[in-house]
Amino acid sequence: FVLFTGKESSQKLSVLLIIFGFVWGLMLLRYTIQYPRHENSVKLREQILELSKRYVRVLAEENQNMIDGASMAADLKKTIAVLLDDILQRLGKLENKVDDIATIGSTNSTNSTSGNVVQAPPSKQGNVPDLCGLTSIDGFPHCEEKIMWMKEMWQSESCYANYGVNGSTCSFIVYLSEVENFCPMHPVRIRQIADDTALKPKVQILASLEGLIELLSSREELLWIKQRIQRMEGKWITALTSLVKKQNLEHQPKKKILLHLGLLTKESGFKIAENAFKGGPLGELVQWSDLIASVYLLGHSMTLSTSVMELKSHLSTLTGNTAGCPIRGEKLLDLIYIDIVGLKQLNSILGASFTHYRCVLRVLDSFGTEPEFNHAQYAKKKNHGSPWGKLNLIPKQFYNMFPHTPDNSFLGFVVEQHFNSDNITQLRKNQRTNKALVYGKLAEYWEDKTSYLDIVRKKAEVHGTFHNEHRVQIPDYVVNHGILNGLNLQLLLSKSKVFVGLGFPYEGPAPLEAIANGCIFLNPKFRPPKNRQNTDFFKKKPTFRELSSQHPYAEIYIGKPHVWTVDIENPSEVEAALDQIMELQVEPYLPYEFTNEGMLERLNWFIAKQDFCRQREIWPPLTALRTKTAKPHQSCVEVCQESQLICEPAFFYHLNKQAELERYGIHCKTLERHSDLYAPSYDPANQKCVLQSDYLLFSCAGSHENYNRICPCRDYVKGQVALCQHCLEK
Repeated sequence: FVLFTGKESSQKLSVLLIIFGFVWGLMLLRYTIQYPRHENSVKLREQILELSKRYVRVLAEENQNMIDGASMAADLKKTIAVLLDDILQRLGKLENKVDDIATIGSTNSTNSTSGNVVQAPPSKQGNVPDLCGLTSIDGFPHCEEKIMWMKEMWQSESCYANYGVNGSTCSFIVYLSEVENFCPMHPVRIRQIADDTALKPKVQILASLEGLIELLSSREELLWIKQRIQRMEGKWITALTSLVKKQNLEHQPKKKILLHLGLLTKESGFKIAENAFKGGPLGELVQWSDLIASVYLLGHSMTLSTSVMELKSHLSTLTGNTAGCPIRGEKLLDLIYIDIVGLKQLNSILGASFTHYRCVLRVLDSFGTEPEFNHAQYAKKKNHGSPWGKLNLIPKQFYNMFPHTPDNSFLGFVVEQHFNSDNITQLRKNQRTNKALVYGKLAEYWEDKTSYLDIVRKKAEVHGTFHNEHRVQIPDYVVNHGILNGLNLQLLLSKSKVFVGLGFPYEGPAPLEAIANGCIFLNPKFRPPKNRQNTDFFKKKPTFRELSSQHPYAEIYIGKPHVWTVDIENPSEVEAALDQIMELQVEPYLPYEFTNEGMLERLNWFIAKQDFCRQREIWPPLTALRTKTAKPHQSCVEVCQESQLICEPAFFYHLNKQAELERYGIHCKTLERHSDLYAPSYDPANQKCVLQSDYLLFSCAGSHENYNRICPCRDYVKGQVALCQHCLEK
């Protein structure tokens, strides 16, 4: 007892008691394993495991309280923490192994009259018992309940056995992690699958767009897309050649990718293809065009779909599946790029099977979908009305036009250019005059803007490129060029001094085209910011995001001298800005992320690293993580921006643990799990921590009036905000 005197006596005693309890449990478990036919062996085994785990957890909590009270030496604190974690991991592994032995023992007993042991069907995944012992199911909230369901129902469908399910917990975990994606994969299996992936065919980078242009030529609805790709063919090839010199693109596995353009289907009723040459909205077509060109050049197997019937034919293998298991194997698509309209069509075609394939979806979504609208149950609870939400996807599966919603992924597009910098400089010197080209391809956008345009007219000659189908009254001094093709529009921009925003359309590609051609953008400021509560356009959009101007990206990421954000309702402010603009000469500017090379680089990494099915690794890598604590009422978007960082929702899985919070100096006296947007978070007044219980509600946008949010920020590459500084090394 001399060893147990002094301040640390109870702590040392706790350590020995933990070890004693664990050894006691092992001895009794060994007995029940060796004698599985004892009539109470199953119940005894369960009781021993439960008591052992409960015993260790109680001791862990007691020692945690001592840790919080700062009464334990640092080295002893670390020793006990490691010991407790190791014991719990070992208990988990032991439980799975006992399950397997009990299952086989039960089978042996059933067949003992013949003397033959009936073995479970061999697993196609490998040696199943060796894969037991997952130490954590964080980030997989349905894993445990699915395992319990499988224990009762695994014999209800013959297809389960085809995937190696044999009644053991290990086989359930393999199935639920590799076929249905409800559980995390075991590290051993991750390595094995990585080895298998290494043997798959690799992409072959293409040096020409000729085959793609030929494919597009046969489709009338893709005429506008074909023409854009054709105009930019030289830029695409030059960009790819440059990127290949910097990065090894050809080591990537070749993936089967379907692109379904729901907005171009006749069933959508939008008539976007018909109106593409009449001033109709082109932002989505621009993005689809650049996505198609990028996927093709990166060497993946690509299939296009622009009708519901065509989509059905591409999914015939899946729609013919009547079994309770999803189809896996060579015929399955690796990725499906789709828009919101197409997603609803896909859901209708697949029916109940849709849930099995949602993880391969990448949804083009211009304005963004925040987690509270994406989560169907939460949106209903909060009465969030939106025809575009409630899809229950992982929010990063939504691909945006601009990096405005960090909960989503920034796919972007390419800003079209047709002149090199030398040509533009010469044009500017010789031909650029005080022309003001107004941003608005439909005359309706010009309504009620006459007083604003009158001010512009005082400083410059006013030009437009609009379609006036409805005979809207336009000031006589406007020179209208009509709808121009890409090349002629670039030429007009290169001769103009200022590109004049009217306040609508929101967040389009045209301002970046103007800036890339050396034209200054006059960006209307919104006071108050526009959002779904004060603007009809946003009322049904699945986001609470607020637009501070017509083009927030240009305002925040570019700014002066290329972008002047002004209140167009204030004549003196507009006039003062134009006076300064007319005295400026600016160089053309284009952020790297909106170049052909930037688009190819970003998409290549997304295809290679974004995995919403098996989630084998955290990406971006954790080396990019910068943890910040927000103030009450402050979102993670805001606190990360304050440090010139970006909120990265992929890191929430890592932070959503008490042990991780402790690492960052956050000590939880009490701990709760909530399904709400502000978790993980911390109430310092009560030392209360809240962890997220529903991974679909991890949100950069959420905040709470009483809690400090724990925020996962990351660094980024200047000019390529979608990628962290270490992303290009992993």
